[in-house]
This record gives sequence, structure tokens and C-alpha cells, in this order.
Amino acid sequence: MSIHEYVKSQEISLEDYPFYALIMAAMRQADDANLMRLQREFPEQWGELRERYNTPGGVFNDDELIWHERYYADKHRRNDDGS
Repeated sequence: MSIHEYVKSQEISLEDYPFYALIMAAMRQADDANLMRLQREFPEQWGELRERYNTPGGVFNDDELIWHERYYADKHRRNDDGS
């Protein structure tokens, strides 16, 4: 690990992301060896990440679709008003 990676880990931890969101993000960016380790330690999250990756918008049902649409509408609205 480098000092850069350590400092980035501090910055990421300040954002208070959900634990499994961090695991799935790590899986997306991992090299082959680290991905295999993550898959072995978090098989359920790997399965869900694969399923959601192959599903439009990562959405499984109508409730998730509603949440997804609101989330991105709110995010877009915040970006439009500069906040």
C-alpha cells in the first residue's frame, strides 16, 4: 500500500458510504487476483453485483425502479442549481 492509497482511504471513509457499496466498488476496480479474493470472501455481494450489472439500471423490481428514478432526478436537480 502506498501513502496515496492510505490518504484516499481516509477521504473515502469521510463520505460514510455503505460497507457493501464499498465492497462492490472494490470488485469493479480490482485486478484479477484481488477480485478472486473478494469473490471468495463476499460471494453473495459478487452474485448480486453480477446480476445487477446485467439488469437494466441494476433494478430488480418496481420499487427499486421508483427509488432509482427519484435518486437520479434529485441528483440531476442538485447539479442544475449548482449545489
